[in-house]
Amino acid sequence: MNIILANPRGFCAGVDRAIEITNRALEMFGAPIYVKHQIVHNKYVVDELKEKGVVFIEDINHVPEHSILIYSAHGVSEEIINQSNEKNLQVFNATCPLVTKVHMEVARLSKKNINTILIGHRGHPEVEGTIGRYITESDSKIILIEDEKDVEGLNFDQTKDVAYVTQTTLSIDDTANIIKAIKRKYKNVIEPARGDICYATTNRQGAVKELTKKCDIIFVVGSENSSNSNRLKEISTRAGVPSYLLDSANDLDISWLKNKKNIGLTAGASAPEVLVQSIINKLKSYGAMNVINSDGVEENITFKIPKELITKN
Repeated sequence: MNIILANPRGFCAGVDRAIEITNRALEMFGAPIYVKHQIVHNKYVVDELKEKGVVFIEDINHVPEHSILIYSAHGVSEEIINQSNEKNLQVFNATCPLVTKVHMEVARLSKKNINTILIGHRGHPEVEGTIGRYITESDSKIILIEDEKDVEGLNFDQTKDVAYVTQTTLSIDDTANIIKAIKRKYKNVIEPARGDICYATTNRQGAVKELTKKCDIIFVVGSENSSNSNRLKEISTRAGVPSYLLDSANDLDISWLKNKKNIGLTAGASAPEVLVQSIINKLKSYGAMNVINSDGVEENITFKIPKELITKN
């Protein structure tokens, strides 16, 4: 059996930044450090930070006054920011800058009273944060849709401008079809200056599509609540290649490998490389011989951390 590794895979710049902000806050201020929602959607990362003294919360009321709070990579609503200020919390914002870009788009649209369509997954924290950035006293509003069928139910005035934005971790192909449906229904559609689906999502989905051309089975390293990891699994399944989401090597089932020659392996943007390597070792113990690195897009994007967390030598 061969193991064929997708490239790129694993951590993106936004996830790297969020984890670094959390670790630096721990080093500088000590535990406990509070984080609104999971810093990123990966069980291994979250459990490791819990052991260091990070407390993950959903309700700001559970954070003592004057504590240190970090906003997760998924971002937060304007209401959460106001609640943080009321409690005199010292806040470090680990929101991915590419999510912040969408927040700024939505804020601008709300100020102009432009009806806005948000394409995303209901209940996802990034979506909740984005909706919470649309603040207006007019009759304009933001509406969440998840698929093409939802477009049919939209009832915005067709004589007025309508804008759309998207969650950053969606399926590129599915989103393109939804956007086409929006444009068929509305003539005056305002689009983002640049697409909202982030570079890491785009690159990882492209890499998995390449894996589907040469693999009998594909494993995606990522947690169940990771949107971008689930999209990678979907791409493989739709291409007719069996695919499984793995939180760790312990999730591997040897029966899945029966009569398989080429095993594809990738990782969602919130999954660390240490998990990929542990799965490679497990697959080798099951008889895999060769590890082949695929060619792919080289990523060299980095995001700055808050200057307050930069230690002076």
